[in-house]
Amino acid sequence: MLLGMVISEIKNREIELKRDAMDEDIIDVIRKGIKRRRESVDLYRKATRDDLADKEQGEVTLLEAYLPAQVDPEEIRVAVRQAIASGSTNIGAVMGRVMPLFKGRVDGTVINAIVKAELAPG
Repeated sequence: MLLGMVISEIKNREIELKRDAMDEDIIDVIRKGIKRRRESVDLYRKATRDDLADKEQGEVTLLEAYLPAQVDPEEIRVAVRQAIASGSTNIGAVMGRVMPLFKGRVDGTVINAIVKAELAPG
């Protein structure tokens, strides 16, 4: 059922793009599905519906298996430091430089956390 939903979302994406889905399109669909399910997990936990939260978390785990291997956080940190050294001084500017380097390979929230840590004073 889960994979059927993902396939349906990919077909919808192809209709939206008016072309066959490429690898990066499929990865994007899977990442969005993971993000939606993680949001659902948070909502279900707040509502003390652990049964539903566990089901959604299980789906997240299954979908993550279809993503490419994650990038080493140190590689991201190096790219963030380079962006800062080249004059980017706020989160938006650094994210704008770093995100294209890791598109489809790293969740944006991971990059955002590293950027915030690198820009933090001290």
